[in-house]
Amino acid sequence: MPDALTPKKTIAILGGGPVGLAAAAHALERGLDPVVLEAGPHAAHAVRQWGHVRMFSPWEYNIDKAAERLLKATGWNAPAPGDYPTGGELVEQYLEPLATRTALKDHIRTSSRVTAVGRAGFDKMKSNGRAFEPFTIRYSNGAGPEQIKADAVIDATGTWFSPNPAGADGLPALGEEGEHPQIAYGMPDVLGRERARYAGKTVAVLGAGHSAIGTLIDLARLKDEVPQTDIVWLLRGERPEKAFGGGANDKLSARGALGAAFAALVASGKIGVEAGFKVSYISRDGARLRVATGKAQCCRSVVVDELVVAAGFRPQLDFLREVRIALDPAVESPPLLAPLIDPNLHSCGTVRPHGARELAQPEPGFYFAGMKSYGRAPTFLMLTGYEQVRSIVAEIAGDHEAAAKVELVLPETGVCSGPGPTVALTEAEAAAGCCGGPPPEPASGCCVADVKAKAAGKSSCCG
Repeated sequence: MPDALTPKKTIAILGGGPVGLAAAAHALERGLDPVVLEAGPHAAHAVRQWGHVRMFSPWEYNIDKAAERLLKATGWNAPAPGDYPTGGELVEQYLEPLATRTALKDHIRTSSRVTAVGRAGFDKMKSNGRAFEPFTIRYSNGAGPEQIKADAVIDATGTWFSPNPAGADGLPALGEEGEHPQIAYGMPDVLGRERARYAGKTVAVLGAGHSAIGTLIDLARLKDEVPQTDIVWLLRGERPEKAFGGGANDKLSARGALGAAFAALVASGKIGVEAGFKVSYISRDGARLRVATGKAQCCRSVVVDELVVAAGFRPQLDFLREVRIALDPAVESPPLLAPLIDPNLHSCGTVRPHGARELAQPEPGFYFAGMKSYGRAPTFLMLTGYEQVRSIVAEIAGDHEAAAKVELVLPETGVCSGPGPTVALTEAEAAAGCCGGPPPEPASGCCVADVKAKAAGKSSCCG
């Protein structure tokens, strides 16, 4: 804690989501002065965009300890630790009270979109004395440009508003960047506020992560209500079964059940599968969209009314042009963190605990945290972000011992590719699971049907 004669250090926290608010809570406990800059009109603006989505992790993994201490001082009652909240419930029962009823309320500036970060009086090329000057953070709040100074910066702006494009090469497909109101990104609310948009339509979903799977399951439920709804799963890879996950072996049971239920839907034929479909061209076909692997007639294509691109997310870095940052060339995370989170090697539960040391940048006092720190990797769990900012804030406060002592116990899981299903799985879906339920032995297959298929000489229940 700083003494009475030492000015409080100011920390600019970019993003007022779960991890940003947790960082501010830890900063207050350390006697620092946090300033949270949130682009949206309310804290947790990004979470509100997927409020209809049920999370894979229960409440016990979604509440930061310092934030909890602030809330309990107001008489707040914690939700049941084993319950699985939706994004909306996360906001209503945790993030909104945290932002509006605790001491944090005087440290949050909403409708404040950060446009640039730099060092006061130093452009990126100047080095001598650079580390001794404060950061300059510019932001727009609708009333013209504003500017603050800060001793340290934690960028927790996330990736939700920077989705990956449809193009299989990481670039937008040819024609994708035109005016296409029929293309949605992420995980639209197909059973709720956007039901009319998708009911009775031919809808293609591109992606193999849990955002894609959750959307496909919701569309299948919509098809039960409106049979004219046709569903096409566009899969870049050749093996649909890879998306089914660990089933009963997943320690996050909600996610294991999701993969199992999805496998059953695919096996039933309710969801059409286009495997090995690498989108490179999107064009109009009358009032519809033609999504194709190329422009020539010989290429594969589907004609749909709506396209949902659920191909993951990437960090937005343009406003950091004047900050000296280092990123892994593939994962786009801090270099020391990249080998710990590479989704080719790790799931959420096998990521080694990490903190300020792994997240530090060449620019002293600048850190990435939360989903943005993971770059393009989908292996992030919220609890990881809370431990990140606890360590970072301790380092900024000068408590190097606490910063280095990073302890975190995570569940063993499959790859964390996004949020969970929009609504809870029905009892029948959870019980039946993947083609008859979980396998008799964990190592024997993903489900009963898979075990039977392998016994018959097939590679899996899908082929």
